[in-house]
Amino acid sequence: MPGVAVISKKLHRGSISERSGIYSITSTPGDTIFFRGLGFKRYHTIIPESFQERHCTVDIVFEIDTIPIADVTILPWKTYNDFIKDVTKERPVDPIIENMNDNLASIYVAMSNQNYVKVSPEAGFRYAMEQNFSINSTKNQFPVNNLLNPFAWAKFVNGVKHGLFKNQKFNKPVKAKIRKKIKKSESNK
Repeated sequence: MPGVAVISKKLHRGSISERSGIYSITSTPGDTIFFRGLGFKRYHTIIPESFQERHCTVDIVFEIDTIPIADVTILPWKTYNDFIKDVTKERPVDPIIENMNDNLASIYVAMSNQNYVKVSPEAGFRYAMEQNFSINSTKNQFPVNNLLNPFAWAKFVNGVKHGLFKNQKFNKPVKAKIRKKIKKSESNK
């Protein structure tokens, strides 16, 4: 069993068993060896005083030290039906949350209106991986100069071929009309 603590009482040394359950510890004859595993009862064995060999192999079988209990469901409602009623009841939306959702929707629409940007989970993952690669490849170094990077040039040329840098249609801003207030003169009164 992996992760079992093996402790020598006499020498105050310890070890932990490996993934396959194998452990190794230095000890002397007459020493008490304690074994502790999570969820199991503690076990100990004593190395005999008459033991003269250099190596001792001890196989241990642990006993489970857990208490089974029945399933318990804890709800902050008196009955399950009250829980269902409360969860499925419609609640008014907080104006702040509604405003945030509207902002996110407008950002999504603005992004989808750009013909060269595709909003998809794959595109987001690809962008995140490019950022991660960029951070890891230039860690503790000066930023990469893409003017000397043949891959960046290939990406640029590919973008030009596919119309990435074409002028987009947009409405030019129109100057606001200014209304001049006409002051009534005292003679017109």
